[in-house]
Amino acid sequence: MDLLTAAALILVTCLSCLTVLSTWRQMHRKSQMPPGPTPLPFIGNLLQVNTSDMYHSLMKIREKYGPVYTIHLGPRRVVVLCGYDAVKEALVDQAEEFGGRGELAVFNWLFRGYGVFLSNGERAKQLRRFSITTLRNFGVGKRSFEEQILEETHFLLESLRATKSEPFDPTFVLSRSVSNIISSITFGNRFEYEDHEFLFLLRAILETFEFASTSWGQLYDMFSGIMQHLPGPQDKTFKKLLGLKEFIMKKVKANKETLDPNNPRDFIDCFLVKMQQEEENPNSEFFLENLIMTTINVFFGGTETVSTTLRYGILLLLKYPEIEEKIHKEIEHVIGLNRIPNMDDRPLMPYTDAVIHEIQRFSDLVPTGVVRCVTRDTQFWGYTIPKGTEVFPVLGSVLRDPKHFARPDVFDPQHFLDDNGQFRKNKAFIPFSVGKRYCFGEHLARMELFLILTSILQNVRFKSPIPPETINISPMLVGFAALPHFYEMCAIPL
Repeated sequence: MDLLTAAALILVTCLSCLTVLSTWRQMHRKSQMPPGPTPLPFIGNLLQVNTSDMYHSLMKIREKYGPVYTIHLGPRRVVVLCGYDAVKEALVDQAEEFGGRGELAVFNWLFRGYGVFLSNGERAKQLRRFSITTLRNFGVGKRSFEEQILEETHFLLESLRATKSEPFDPTFVLSRSVSNIISSITFGNRFEYEDHEFLFLLRAILETFEFASTSWGQLYDMFSGIMQHLPGPQDKTFKKLLGLKEFIMKKVKANKETLDPNNPRDFIDCFLVKMQQEEENPNSEFFLENLIMTTINVFFGGTETVSTTLRYGILLLLKYPEIEEKIHKEIEHVIGLNRIPNMDDRPLMPYTDAVIHEIQRFSDLVPTGVVRCVTRDTQFWGYTIPKGTEVFPVLGSVLRDPKHFARPDVFDPQHFLDDNGQFRKNKAFIPFSVGKRYCFGEHLARMELFLILTSILQNVRFKSPIPPETINISPMLVGFAALPHFYEMCAIPL
């Protein structure tokens, strides 16, 4: 055997040993992960899930592997957490370890790790702290902000009266009003309801939400590495997202030209001032791309989440008119018909409060939760989850946890009422998530839901053009979000 052959043999032997060692380490590392179905190469456990209904697919796998398990969605390895105990322990008790943000490829096609929603590390902390402080400075969560919500509700009621009791689709009637509330903060002004650019933005937001919840959207999240280079229905969604970005860029440019650092008018102004203050800081996260993406995050989140919840809520009240009638009676008793509602009324209206909570619970807007990832090797329930592993904290499994809700699959306001008819809190009610990365728009959303719904029902009665028993309250799409079917309704003046 010559020297070259011997060297080659030694090299091959070493490489083989390294390969065996690496495989052994991976198998050993995998053995410490939560159990789960055996994945196939490349496609993972794709054959075991229904991409048009990811939530119920995950719940079915839970039946075999328990509340904490591992699944492979294409090349993505994800730990799934189900039920109140697992989700709470991860997001609250081990908030730091589970505080990272995972991959949402449909949205990250635009955001690319910038902005407050899908960023990580110091960027996420700085932008989140700034966003929360700025929203508070503009009155969010405070009594003074009620006036802005109620002012916009006045325009909403005018739109409802203009329907003259005829059937109409409430989708954009609701989203225009809700979006104008957050627009008053992000842009310093509201839009006219027939503004074509405004309607384009609302359609862009809704269609992105819809695409992310379709089977194709779920596949894109699994295989974005390949699908981003292929034509498909995602192209239409991405075009709309680019239009949304271009709109924000125009707003930023206009604000720059008229900026008064001593008198910031809106969220964009506040960010621009912060950029000026940190010009000399090489580690600052306050630069143009983060401004654009964070503004989109705030505008997008403040528009679609509440408007979709209201749309689902009205559908449920059309299905159950006896529940709506009880709200009318409580409004008449507590508020009457001659003054507008305010947040002081909520503690005096336990049934209405319970219905709103039940609407949020039953509609289950983001059933699998916004994906997380662990920030370091993490011990959890006797398993070792390696750093960077993605995690689905399945909020729907908490909102439907039979340990905390007597009839989890039924729309029942009694879930939030005690034997005396008084409002009863439930620790498993976490539609805004919990822990370090809970939705910081929670206070605004809760205020909007109460004031808008009570204002509407103080003035109109809902009526369905079809018999209530034929109304379908199951979601139209269940992917990233659970979205209701489109429907028509009548608003009958009281």
